[in-house]
Amino acid sequence: MTGQAVTSPARSRAEDLALIERCRQGDLAAFESIYRTHSGRLYSLACRMVGNPADAEDLLQEIFMAAHRKLDSFRGDAALGTWLFRLATNLCLDHLRSRGAKTAGLTGPLEDEPGLADGGSRRLAERTVNKMDLERAIAQLPQGCRTAFVLHDVEGLEHGEVAEMLGIAEGTSKSQVHKARLRLRAMLGR
Repeated sequence: MTGQAVTSPARSRAEDLALIERCRQGDLAAFESIYRTHSGRLYSLACRMVGNPADAEDLLQEIFMAAHRKLDSFRGDAALGTWLFRLATNLCLDHLRSRGAKTAGLTGPLEDEPGLADGGSRRLAERTVNKMDLERAIAQLPQGCRTAFVLHDVEGLEHGEVAEMLGIAEGTSKSQVHKARLRLRAMLGR
């Protein structure tokens, strides 16, 4: 998978255009269909980029409000999912720029829970804690490194695509991702 939002195999570009046209005509069910299809992936993107689930929920609402307002600008040159992904990325970047680089608040370490005594549950708990540690570490990265890392390593975009989206040189994208990886290794190695 390339990491870019993709149109489901069951929905072609022509079907996307028809769905958009229905939205433009005020069909709320059509817009709800777009929301249901794309909200999960866009929420994940927002959460990773801003490092905070509450902000990501607010951004998800903002993303779909902006999408609704900008439906007339959708020409169908790209898949609907790709258009929404780019819109979401830009809104997340605007959010980060407007609030400055902030780090997510860290919670204390998880204490051993009595219900995690068996091995299977413990392994699940360890994987969950490792994932939580990674998400926290990503949230602590400087804004530029975090954004490039999320777009490249998490979402799977090529460095050229990351550079274009962020308005930076491709070499800067590579450098930011490299720095992010080094910082993450250091943070997670503790």
